[in-house]
Amino acid sequence: MGSPSRMLNPRTMRIWCGIHTWSSLISTFFLLVLCLTGLPLVFQDELDHWLSHVADPAEVAADAPRISADRVAEIAQARVPASAIQFIVPDKDEPVWRVTMGPAANVRAFDAIVSIDAHTGQILGVEKDYSSPVMAFILKLHTDLFAGQVGSYFLLFIGLTFLLAIVSGIVVYGPFMRRLDFGTVRRRQGSRVRWLDLHNLMGIVITAWLLVVGATGAINTLATQIAIHWQRTELVDMIAPWKNRPAPTHIVPPQQALDAAMAAAPTMTVSSIAVPGNPFAGPHHYAVFFRGKTPITSRILKPILIDAETGAVADTRDLPWYARALFVSQPLHFGDYGGLPLKIIWALLDIVTIGVLCSGIYLWISRREPQIEILITAVAGAAPPPQASRSIE
Repeated sequence: MGSPSRMLNPRTMRIWCGIHTWSSLISTFFLLVLCLTGLPLVFQDELDHWLSHVADPAEVAADAPRISADRVAEIAQARVPASAIQFIVPDKDEPVWRVTMGPAANVRAFDAIVSIDAHTGQILGVEKDYSSPVMAFILKLHTDLFAGQVGSYFLLFIGLTFLLAIVSGIVVYGPFMRRLDFGTVRRRQGSRVRWLDLHNLMGIVITAWLLVVGATGAINTLATQIAIHWQRTELVDMIAPWKNRPAPTHIVPPQQALDAAMAAAPTMTVSSIAVPGNPFAGPHHYAVFFRGKTPITSRILKPILIDAETGAVADTRDLPWYARALFVSQPLHFGDYGGLPLKIIWALLDIVTIGVLCSGIYLWISRREPQIEILITAVAGAAPPPQASRSIE
């Protein structure tokens, strides 16, 4: 069988050209914003470390003892006495605990992030957010354009439009594969022809990457909705037996809860601890989230609920498929699976994407109709009309 583009008639090809043109135009400006902000976000961990005022932990022997979660909580509470502990989080790369403090355990707002040396108990820094102000600004622009939930939904629409532009671009590229050798850039036939060939070449070379980043980006716009849905369904079901019980009069210390959870998941690594009252734990439990140790499972969380009064394991279950899809797509979107080398590759592909978008804008601003006529006549197997030929060659 022939290629899809070979089987399309001129009228159908005109429709696909229109779909590609207008889906690209609708999304291009916002995709440029996303690409430009996404470039530094690929290196967010490195830039956050460079821009933050958090000191490095002390150099100690690999087998040096670590302070307990109880001691971590005491240090953080003493540093920010007017705030309540919300999360206790071990850094995934360094021997550092980061304690999220807020107005109350059940309030979705941060007062401070207290970073504590896991060996010495020294306070390394107190920040307003997990990211530096510069990176927090870039991340907010990238995730919702400073428009909150409306911005996230809008970017979901842009992401779906972008995927449509990619698919239609694959269809309209077929005729060029018939007329020219792959990778041909006609340098002697005018700047427009040169940019047309470069646009097509860059786009088709990075098509697979564009599909991955576009799809994962669309999924990531639903992060807040996914978290809320999990809380309202899975978490509510997990804590249902405690629903009508009075508030606990005694709460076990966090280290006891952590020990019980680690005994239930001995082959996994602690990702975070949500204290009782936190929306991710409920009033009667600690929620200890674990992650695996392989490149994929290290991105997927597993919650274990610990009864806050007894310190016993109350419930545990795997996250639903939609939450797992989110956790896998987030690092894949930013190339955060293979360390710095993969991040550099992601950054280079991002720069190529900016070139595709800019060349597409140029091709649209210049005369569009000749390009469409060439595509249609290529499908039909006829010579291009003289006017179109003169315009682009």
